Amino acid sequence: MKTYRTHRPHRTPRLFATAAAAALLLTGCGAGGDGDSGGKASDGAASGSEAFPAPGAPRADEKGEDGREAAGHLSTFALDVDTASYGYARRTLTAGQLPASSTIRPEEFVNSFRQDYERPDGNGFSVTVDGARTGDDDWSLVRVGLATRTAASRTERPPAALTFVIDVSGSMGEPGRLDLAKSSLGTMTDRLRDDDSVALVTFSGEAETVLPMTRLGDHRGRVHDAVDSLEPTDSTNLGAGVETGYATAVEGLRAGATNRVVLVSDALANTGDTDADSLLESVSTARREHGITLFGVGVGSEYGDALMERLADKGDGHTTYVSTEEEAREVFSTDLPRNIDLTARDAKAQVAFDPATVAEFRLVGYDDRRVADDDFRDDRVDGGEVGPGHTVTAVYAVRVKAGADGHLATATVRWLDPGTRAPHETSGRLETGALYDRLTDAPVRFQVTTTAAYFADALRDPETPLPDAPTLGELRDTADALADETEDKDVRGLADVIADASRLDRHAG
Repeated sequence: MKTYRTHRPHRTPRLFATAAAAALLLTGCGAGGDGDSGGKASDGAASGSEAFPAPGAPRADEKGEDGREAAGHLSTFALDVDTASYGYARRTLTAGQLPASSTIRPEEFVNSFRQDYERPDGNGFSVTVDGARTGDDDWSLVRVGLATRTAASRTERPPAALTFVIDVSGSMGEPGRLDLAKSSLGTMTDRLRDDDSVALVTFSGEAETVLPMTRLGDHRGRVHDAVDSLEPTDSTNLGAGVETGYATAVEGLRAGATNRVVLVSDALANTGDTDADSLLESVSTARREHGITLFGVGVGSEYGDALMERLADKGDGHTTYVSTEEEAREVFSTDLPRNIDLTARDAKAQVAFDPATVAEFRLVGYDDRRVADDDFRDDRVDGGEVGPGHTVTAVYAVRVKAGADGHLATATVRWLDPGTRAPHETSGRLETGALYDRLTDAPVRFQVTTTAAYFADALRDPETPLPDAPTLGELRDTADALADETEDKDVRGLADVIADASRLDRHAG
């Protein structure tokens, strides 16, 4: 297997300068760890206070002269299971273009790949903390892995009340947009249970409730007819779609069910209320007052990534991106029905680095999910919603003090029970002695994680790469070897998209 290089020349930003042009694509609308883990989870509630710095200690969000976070202290973020950024970047690169750096969220690259973390028995999380040295200047990559219980079977989960808000603007008529949604929604309708309910709202120049909340039972044919009737029309009044969609969801609200709005759109609003803050407020209100969560499904080569991401954050939900029939069927027919349930609300993670062993650290991604350290245990502060079967991974670049040995970090996750809203915590620890000597010594899923993190960082921020970062060519070779070893089609896809980026690198040079 190709090893990571310990020294690398400064990488010219020329190649990635063209990424700024890709931002123009967003401005308009044309119509659980493998092997041994370095840390063990503690079961049940745990304060973790013994691992945290004193109240007067410097905060983790203080920056040093090089922009890295202050050493040896706290890092706090809301959990995120989104994957849309990776999906959109993959489509853009496959089309021969570099994605705009503003659309690159490294955590969504990392969370796009399967992990082998140990699963907890009930609601809540397991915590895995492990790491490997990168080979130069005492730097290591540390992985914090959180996993929920295995998804319930089709018969065990609560019923669902799903309001689909479908963009039928002119741009959705292009291949790979509305056609994917219709095909996948039809298949999903057959896989939902009789006690599930579905509503359908469409929007273009205006919004229309095509189907009010309907219990499937003997009405699947009615749902299929509504889906089959969808046709693209004209402009994109996203505001009307969101407003009508939530109104329909509130009207059809079901007690004891999972009430969710599923927005399928390229998120390029050009008519009606296009003000993001106004749209976000309506989403946030429905979330606060009725507990309705949002699942955003992005489509299209031109895609309003930033708006869809903000909508999902305000709506206590998450986003994904689909560009092929296989991806769409996976999202609508497998992922959505399987993960209708919630296991945790307002989930946050806090990592406490030990000042005695850690000189500095840097969290890779989660830029829009940072939480003030003092708000970790303030349950009024919004966190992330996580369902069964999910894993959440955070990657840190950590420089260990020369010769330091002992406790390195403690990671604690805090969440609210989705029914009672009672708070719970659990933690995992990492010692310096548990660090793998090289990245290639670490479990294969750890290597996939770090490869995805390095790749996202290279696309987003070539000027200040992660310590000991490989070149794109080296990443391509590593991903190719990992794909052979895992026989995982998703890892093979990562190798292919890194190869696409590497070819663009050579052309730009």
